[in-house]
Amino acid sequence: MKQEGAIAAILAEWHQGEPPTGSTWETLIQEELADPLRAQGYGISRETVESQLKARSQALAVILPHLEQFPFPGDKILPSLWQLWLPLAMKLIASHQKLGRPWIQGILGGQGTGKTTLGRILTWILTHLGYSTLALSLDDLYKTYLERQQLRTEDPRLIWRGPPGTHDVELGINLLDRLRNPDGQTIAVPRFDKSLWEGQGDRTEPSLVQNVDILLWEGWFVGVRPLDPAVFDNPPWPIMTAADHSFARDMNQRLRDYLPLWDRLDGLMVLYPQDYHLSLQWRMQAEWDMKAQGKAGMSDGEIGEFVEYFWKALHPELFVRPLLHPGSEVDLVIEMGGDRRIIAVYSPRQMGETQASLNGVSPG
Repeated sequence: MKQEGAIAAILAEWHQGEPPTGSTWETLIQEELADPLRAQGYGISRETVESQLKARSQALAVILPHLEQFPFPGDKILPSLWQLWLPLAMKLIASHQKLGRPWIQGILGGQGTGKTTLGRILTWILTHLGYSTLALSLDDLYKTYLERQQLRTEDPRLIWRGPPGTHDVELGINLLDRLRNPDGQTIAVPRFDKSLWEGQGDRTEPSLVQNVDILLWEGWFVGVRPLDPAVFDNPPWPIMTAADHSFARDMNQRLRDYLPLWDRLDGLMVLYPQDYHLSLQWRMQAEWDMKAQGKAGMSDGEIGEFVEYFWKALHPELFVRPLLHPGSEVDLVIEMGGDRRIIAVYSPRQMGETQASLNGVSPG
């Protein structure tokens, strides 16, 4: 906590026109190396920390004059900007430059984890740093209202939009292919308006883009792959009844249709709550806030049924937790506590490569 206060003070002085020098700069370096897993996740080592922080400092100098227009103003912007958002932005820039074409970054996170917020913040930062950035949601690939009505007739279990099968996968494949291989032509990006048809939602006017450098694609099961059906022989709550088991198995099978989409991702980042049950708490808080503003919202009981429905479809303990283990294809995990404070940042992919190297095994 003392170190956090020191970093916040250094950044506040920086904002007032006094950049760190000498001992204050050394404090920033030591803080960056204090968490080896986080440093590894950001691609920082003892050999590169100074040059990386100088590059981040240059990026911060570009951002600071525009901080009043930051998408989510508050009194704790600077520490998060320095320790989380800017390092993520720099990592994306480096990945894009190394690849030599548009970089497609998947962002996986359950309800309330802040994936949409993170996408907006990174888009704002990257745009100010001169990189054309597009934020896309898995929701933007929903089938039309009429198509989903037909789908619900065929499978009455699809009472909510969102599970596998409710998206136009071919639309997504075509979009990603065009974004990955820009030819200077204008690209129509599908958009979805959740307010249409009394909240059931439908396609709306697409946004038009050209030559995107970085795509931030977020969604509650972006990058999630099908599992061995045997895991559903003894699944976690709330997959309890025979109907629940059947639904879970069928959703798992439908994930196979999404594999061509996931194969077009260049990277995958996971926003993971320390306890997946926090998603229910966060969703309830969001509904309470809406109702406090005079807007319509679900009751606590309805929220519980809603969240449990998605846990029955693709349970986070089964589909997401394994992605946190060393050696998975996830390039960065951001774990958070109940108050949404970041408690850990690390790279399962790099941890696996490091372990393989220590064991004398080639990660390739």
